[in-house]
Amino acid sequence: MSPDDAHAIPPEAFRRQDETPDAQFYQAPRFVTHIDDGAIAAVTQLYREYFSAGGALLDLMSSWVSHLPADVPYRRVAGLGMNAAELRANPRLTERAVQDLNQTPTLEYADNEFDGAAICVSIDYLTQPVAVLRELARVLRPGAPLVVTFSNRCFPSKAIAAWHALDDRGHLALVRRFLLAAGAGTILSCLTAAPASATRCWRWWRGRRGPGGVARQAVWGAPRAVGAEK
Repeated sequence: MSPDDAHAIPPEAFRRQDETPDAQFYQAPRFVTHIDDGAIAAVTQLYREYFSAGGALLDLMSSWVSHLPADVPYRRVAGLGMNAAELRANPRLTERAVQDLNQTPTLEYADNEFDGAAICVSIDYLTQPVAVLRELARVLRPGAPLVVTFSNRCFPSKAIAAWHALDDRGHLALVRRFLLAAGAGTILSCLTAAPASATRCWRWWRGRRGPGGVARQAVWGAPRAVGAEK
């Protein structure tokens, strides 16, 4: 089966140990970082590399910190997450929205509205990742980057079954599969190490053009956290 075939992923791959409403699970704010300092530095460097100063960004599945470079100004940073208190505490956000993407995978933004988007250590919780990524492709301007990062830690009860069944390289292959099924354009990867961290990022596949021949970029890293859990 082709990795482009969204239907090749069985429904049971998206089941979770805890199928209670996500709003209930995320009701209490968590003002902690879920990856270590080395991993945070790796994520911030990716953002520095791919997000241009003065742009409009979408921080999807956001919380109280976005890991954007402190010295880089952005015209707009829209944060969409699950906890209002966490979003209010995030100083980089210029606007905030609370939304459960597993219940409503559509985005209330216009086409071609953003210059870049980020999903930081959260893609493993999406039960409809291809639908969400297709929406991201819609709201991103042609050629705009999507940076997806993930770690070796998670809230195990809320991560999808497929995530639990795979190792780091399997996670990379799974995210690539989601992106291709969503019509991603160029997919980049990297292999780096952050000082004083077990951080790993990966860079591989250079891919195909999106719907209508419009090339879109997607890049992801895999920061490997030490002593942190999300």
